[in-house]
Amino acid sequence: MKLVLILVLAAFALLGQFPAPGGDSAPGGDSASAGDLAPGGDSAPAGESPSDLNVNSRYTIESINFMDQREYKLSTSALEDIRRLIGAKVNSEALDLLAKRIRAELHAHEVTFKLTRGAQPEAVRVLIHVDRAAGTVDASVPKLGYNSQLGFTGIGEVTATLGSNALRFQMLRDSDTLIERFSGIQAKYDKLSLAGGRIRLGFEFDAYQDQYDGATLAAIDGAARPSSLGAGAYGSRLNYEPSATFVLAAPLTLTVGLSFEELDNLPTAARPESANAVISTLRYHQRWSGSGGNKEELDAGYSLRAATTLLGSNLAYTRHLAHARYSYARDSQSIEVAVVAGAVYGQAPLFERFALGDSTMLLGWNKYNLDPVGGNRLAYGSVTYGYHIMRVFYDTGSVWDQGKPPEVKQSAGVGVSSGLGVLEKGAFLLALAFPLQGGHVTPVLVAGMNF
Repeated sequence: MKLVLILVLAAFALLGQFPAPGGDSAPGGDSASAGDLAPGGDSAPAGESPSDLNVNSRYTIESINFMDQREYKLSTSALEDIRRLIGAKVNSEALDLLAKRIRAELHAHEVTFKLTRGAQPEAVRVLIHVDRAAGTVDASVPKLGYNSQLGFTGIGEVTATLGSNALRFQMLRDSDTLIERFSGIQAKYDKLSLAGGRIRLGFEFDAYQDQYDGATLAAIDGAARPSSLGAGAYGSRLNYEPSATFVLAAPLTLTVGLSFEELDNLPTAARPESANAVISTLRYHQRWSGSGGNKEELDAGYSLRAATTLLGSNLAYTRHLAHARYSYARDSQSIEVAVVAGAVYGQAPLFERFALGDSTMLLGWNKYNLDPVGGNRLAYGSVTYGYHIMRVFYDTGSVWDQGKPPEVKQSAGVGVSSGLGVLEKGAFLLALAFPLQGGHVTPVLVAGMNF
C-alpha cells in the first residue's frame, strides 16, 4: 500500500510540472502538453498555472510551413487564413480550425501541427504535418486561362496518395509557356517522406505533341535562323526524369536529377535527337508578418540544366534561370515585385529557349512578334500594386540572342484578382494589358485561374 501511495504521489508531482495548455488539444484530437507546444520543446514557464488560456499565447507566430515542403493546392481563403495567423499570437483554437480546414481541402487522414522556436525572441514557427495514410484521390483543374492573342491553356489533374506515396497524372494543352504550343500527358510518382521528411524521391514521365506558329517555322527555315539554335522543329517530345529533393534548412530546398528528353524531329524522316541533361533547382519560399499587421512573402530560386554528351545527348548546352518575387501587404493594399533572368550557352532546342509576351511575363506583347524562336538571353521585371481586388501592373523586359543588342519592351495594365499575385494557388485573374509602343495600341485580354 505504501508503494502504491508513493507511486501515485510521484505521478501527481510529474503532472504538476507539465500542466496542460488551457485544456486545448492538438489538431486531430491528440492531446498536447505545454512541453509539446512551447517553442523548441521547452516546458511552460514557471508561474503560469493550468488556468491560463494558453501557455504559448505570449508567443508570436513567425511563419507557417508544411513539414514536407510540398506545394499543396489550397483555396485562396485557406491561404488568407494562414496569412492572418502569421504575426498574431499563438491561438490553439485558431490553429485547430486551420488544421481541420486543411484536412478537409486535402482529404487527408490527419493534419497536425507543432511549434518550434523562431528566429526572433518570443516568436515561434508553426510546422504543419499532413498525414494521408488512409489514401486519397483528388481531381482538380490547377490551371485554366485564355489570352486573346495566344488562345487557351488548361491543365486537368488527378492525384492519388497512399501514405508517403503520391502519383500525379495530368492532361494539358499549353499555348502560353513555350515557343511551341504543346499538348499531352504528364505522370509523376513521389516518395514523399524519407529521412524524417527531409528527402523526397520522384520520377516523372512526359509525352507531348508540338505545334508551331507560322512565324516560328519561317524563322527556322529561313536565313534568320540563329546559329545557337539546336534542334529544329520537332513533332513530339518524350521526357524521363528521376529526381531527389532535399530539405537543406526549411524552407530552403535543393532538387537534383536527370532529364532524358527525346525529340522526334520534323519532317518525320529526320533522325530523332536527344537533350539529356543534369538538372538542379535551389528554392527558398518563406512568409513573414510584422508587428504592424503587414504580411511579407519571398519566393526565390535558381535552376540549372546541363545537357552533355556524357549522358548520350546529341545536343550540348547549359541553361541558367534565376527568379525572385517579393510581396508586401498591409490592410487592403499590396505591392509585388518580380525579377527573372536567364542565359543559355550552347545549342539548345526550342523548349529550352526563353520567351516573353505571354500571360505571365510582359503581358500585352505577342511572343511571336518579339522573337518567333525565342532567345538565349532573358531579363524581365514587374511591379504590381493592389487595392482590395484591383490590380495595376507595369512590366518591362527583353529577350535576345548573345551578340545582339537587347530591345527593351514595356507594358502596363489593369485588372482584378482574388489573390496577391500570379503565383498564388486558387487566384482568379481578369486583366487588360497594353503594350507601350508608338502608334496604334491593341489591348490584350488575359483571364484565368492560377496564372
